[in-house]
Amino acid sequence: MIFEVHQPLRLNRRFHLDLIRRGRVTKEELFDLYFDNGMNRDILNRVAEKCYLPANEIILDEIDRRKRGSRRFKVAYSISGVLLEQCEMWRPDILESFRQIVDSGCVEVLNQTYYHSLASLYAPDWSEFIEQVEMHRRTVKSILGEEPKTFENTECIYNNEIAKTVEELGYEAVVTEGLPRVLGWRSPNYIYKAKGSSIKVLMRNHRLSDDIGFRFTSTEWDQWPLTADKYASWLASTPGQVITIFLDYETFGEHYWRESGILDFLRWLPSEVEKHSNLRWCTPLEAVNRYKPMDEVDVPKNATISWADEERDLSAWLGNELQKVSFNTLKEVNLSVKHLGDTTFLRLWRHLQTSDHLYYMSTKKGGSGVVHETFNPYGDPVKAFSTFITVVSDLIARCHLELEKPRFRFRRLLRKVPHGMGFRFFQGFARPTGLTANSLEEFYRILRSVDSKSISFHLGRGDFERWLSQVIGDEKLTKLFASLPKTVEDVEPLRDEMLRVLKERIEELKRKDAEVTEKRG
Repeated sequence: MIFEVHQPLRLNRRFHLDLIRRGRVTKEELFDLYFDNGMNRDILNRVAEKCYLPANEIILDEIDRRKRGSRRFKVAYSISGVLLEQCEMWRPDILESFRQIVDSGCVEVLNQTYYHSLASLYAPDWSEFIEQVEMHRRTVKSILGEEPKTFENTECIYNNEIAKTVEELGYEAVVTEGLPRVLGWRSPNYIYKAKGSSIKVLMRNHRLSDDIGFRFTSTEWDQWPLTADKYASWLASTPGQVITIFLDYETFGEHYWRESGILDFLRWLPSEVEKHSNLRWCTPLEAVNRYKPMDEVDVPKNATISWADEERDLSAWLGNELQKVSFNTLKEVNLSVKHLGDTTFLRLWRHLQTSDHLYYMSTKKGGSGVVHETFNPYGDPVKAFSTFITVVSDLIARCHLELEKPRFRFRRLLRKVPHGMGFRFFQGFARPTGLTANSLEEFYRILRSVDSKSISFHLGRGDFERWLSQVIGDEKLTKLFASLPKTVEDVEPLRDEMLRVLKERIEELKRKDAEVTEKRG
């Protein structure tokens, strides 16, 4: 049994008005301007009292009750860094409660992206994803004393590339949704391996998970009411190696209130499971170490899956133009924030990456639409979009203003340029090479190996110096490239000269930027 524990930082719907009222603000004040932290604190307090504290008490009681037995009660948690951060700010007692559970020795803590983000979809640039994963791993180790070995990507988003990247980061297992369109005739109740890597894959049993998560209070369901003894009998009659039950922790007391009987269900389930000799609780890592993979699962990038909505794909966050515009804008901010190197702006940008912001913009109808509407704090998707874009636009403007300051001049010349402004290499008119340089360093790398016909084509048109001047803004390089001959019989000596000039200039810019940074520090 795995629990997802997460609460986003919801944005300030009054941001524009609050900004006008305050007038001049410092970057340190932006956190309280961008996010509605009064509401965020209130929601955390409510969920803590209704779910986290009572559910944690039940879990710990049931672990303690069976601690000396041969069939111990074990669970796993995937807790977002965003929630851990809120608990540190407003409810340290929640952290202490989770520490007690983890200290029991019957709990595994999973890794995820710290900001519960869609950074895994920024590929082929994996840098932000890796940074957030490592940040979450350090935080879990620091706060809860655990070193995670199992990974669960945001909302179980999964494909072969994600699995391979996670394996390279040192994880032994990854959890995702057990979809029929992926498994075919096969059951989710077995251990699999990912195609293209050796990492083991645990597949969520969505039917048995959703019986609790989505159908528990449905009086129209032919199995209502769901009791612990009935559910345990279903588990006992289910064939396979392992049944992965994965739920939002908020199911217990927040999504379904105590009056529904959901907390009593949680309390009695371990006792009812214990009555069946073929059932035993285990953690994800224990499961993958106990069994060898039965087969492999193949999820190509263009068929990425998740556990969200009826579609179980990416449409919960990227299903309409509002969401796609917001997602692409977020990716582009990466270029400015990373080159700025400011921890305050970086933290703000990363909080804006939390997947919930895009989730609230969904315009779906039907059952999935109802769920989106239920959790939308802005009332409708258009308001969610307008609030998000207003905040992101303010962050972009502030980053650009900082980058224009003299102390960032050398760093600015080394930055990656915005999407669509990179140098595209052609071999002739309407003959693209498929290669694009988005920075001076990428320009240097491509120039080393690109076909000589491409160099001749761009030299003759003056494309190199035009891009260096109008996009990069480096007048020194512009003059050096403009002085090169436009036509030559042998391009290779000219290529060597361009590479020499570029390398010297890049090293010069890095050296000067380091000197400025050292003086500031």
